[in-house]
Amino acid sequence: MIDTEKIRKDFPVYDRDINGKPIIYMDSACVSMKPKQVIEAINRYYNEFPACGGRSIHKLGKQVDEEVLKTRKEVKGFFNAKSEKEIIFTKNTTESINLVANSFKFEKDDIMLTSDKEHNSNLLPWQVNDKVEHRIFKFGDIEDFKEKVKGVKMVSIVHTSNLDGTSNPVKEMIKIAHENNALVLLDAAQSAPHKEVDVRKLDVDFLACSGHKMLGPSGTGVLYGKLELLEELKPFLVGGDTVKETTYTEHEFEDIPERFEAGLQNYAGIIGLGEAIRYLKKIGLDNIHEHEVMLNKQITEGLKDVKGLKIIGPEEPDKRGGVFSFNIEGMNPHNIATMLNESSNIMIRSGAHCVHSWFNANKMNGSARVSLYVYNTKEECEEFVEQVKKIAEFV
Repeated sequence: MIDTEKIRKDFPVYDRDINGKPIIYMDSACVSMKPKQVIEAINRYYNEFPACGGRSIHKLGKQVDEEVLKTRKEVKGFFNAKSEKEIIFTKNTTESINLVANSFKFEKDDIMLTSDKEHNSNLLPWQVNDKVEHRIFKFGDIEDFKEKVKGVKMVSIVHTSNLDGTSNPVKEMIKIAHENNALVLLDAAQSAPHKEVDVRKLDVDFLACSGHKMLGPSGTGVLYGKLELLEELKPFLVGGDTVKETTYTEHEFEDIPERFEAGLQNYAGIIGLGEAIRYLKKIGLDNIHEHEVMLNKQITEGLKDVKGLKIIGPEEPDKRGGVFSFNIEGMNPHNIATMLNESSNIMIRSGAHCVHSWFNANKMNGSARVSLYVYNTKEECEEFVEQVKKIAEFV
């Protein structure tokens, strides 16, 4: 069990209120709040050793290198990678996916396969890639996947959907993809903060995630790749720190992972990400998932009889993790979010959640979305339920 009262003391945002009312933050699928341990780690860089890593041999520079390597090893352990060399730092999931899309040696008419419920960050890189033919399978549908994966070069799929919290059966899909000689890139932006993602158990080829959704700083992300596959990628962001040597006409790239980390990095963010991972590990991902499902059950049960309220995704809360995405018939989801914000400082997301393609295909005008995390409480969920019931009476 999670002690939310104790955990919330680590989050400075809960020390304040707005207009005399407490903050009820339920938009963690977009951006999570940051514990003081992460903030302190960021500040430690700026206060104690705000120098350049990778280039300077002085003591401050070496301390930056040591701290970045420490985080790289934390990420390696978090995902159970074979080597810290398989961990590349980016600024978010979007950049990680684009790195693969632009660096992998695709040939003309190679086939890319994604699901019909991808975030724009895992849709657009393949739409604009003029080398690949982009195909789509139905999210979660193994039989459709088995048929569509034939002849495919790479599969790029979301693990857990930010739209409704449901998950693809990725272990089975990866096995099927490999049997068809296809590589797999996994978008773990919404799964890594909430449950175990073991790259070796899954046998996934590439994985992308963002630090800002897992209690870490904005502008931090990770690309994992099997080392032998990273060796085959051609860097598409190049410059300082990516090369060992240059002449006016030639260059020698750095070793992996440095060759993919061009320019001066977000050292403070990387160090903060390491602290976020340590924080998550201390609480336990299984405990986090259990806590979110428990709160989702409370909300689902509390709103099951509200006239006109429709849940996006399955009715069972345990299939949606910490996400409660819904609409109220006759109401715009933005109006729902605005009313919750104004009445009780309840902060949720509304709109298409960067999955416009799915909403357009299903002729829907988006949804209102609650996304829960480790710091949310039963009392907050009770307040949310009561306010939604009041809003539904306006229809």
